[in-house]
Amino acid sequence: MALARTVLPETLDDLPEDAPAAIRSRRDLQRVNRVMRARSILLGAIDRAFADRPAPRRIVELGAGDGSLMLALAQRLAPRWPGVRVSLLDRQRVVDARTLAAFQRMGWQADLLQVDALRWSAGAHDTQDTQGAHGASTADGASDERIDLVIANLFVHHFDAPALAALLRGVAARCDAFVANEPRRGAVPLAASRLIGLLGVNAVTRGDAVLSVRAGFRGRELSAAWPDPASWRLQEGLALPFSHCLVATRA
Repeated sequence: MALARTVLPETLDDLPEDAPAAIRSRRDLQRVNRVMRARSILLGAIDRAFADRPAPRRIVELGAGDGSLMLALAQRLAPRWPGVRVSLLDRQRVVDARTLAAFQRMGWQADLLQVDALRWSAGAHDTQDTQGAHGASTADGASDERIDLVIANLFVHHFDAPALAALLRGVAARCDAFVANEPRRGAVPLAASRLIGLLGVNAVTRGDAVLSVRAGFRGRELSAAWPDPASWRLQEGLALPFSHCLVATRA
């Protein structure tokens, strides 16, 4: 019998950004991303999304955390996609100056957008500021600004069905391509999540890993929640070893 989707609060989301357990858990997630092949999965998904489209000029990452994954993607993409502006969106500001400077050295403009993703997707973020590579605030732009690509990694599963529908509705209204890499809900990923302590991660990461899988996706669940599917090309399915991937491109 398939596991029913269950969304419960994860501990890291509610910890102060400077709490030692939170700092450690964010480092743990870098290791988890490597084991789950997040960079390779997302690069493959991005290539599929832009196989017949011009290179993007504007990218937003939802739930960017410390920005390390987006930086790893940029290191591979920058040689063929120069001059991209990327906004790292998160409720907490945990991206350090060295990470922002690394984007700049590659010729990308990176800024921080501290706002709740649901507020952003609804366009209710216009009074928020972004922080550029040197710590200066810059205007985020109007809520109707077109975004070429929105990326999410291990983030969309945090939302229950009504919030998920609202988030995807807002994302679809604002972008031309969306790529999400999420936990796959199933017996094998659940068993693996219970063994994550073998990676040397802390208690926060161990507990959140199990909750993430239970809130993950399978089949065509994300496509079913996507608004106006007739206007989009939707590719969704298993991404080995333990992930579930959606690629949505405006038709």
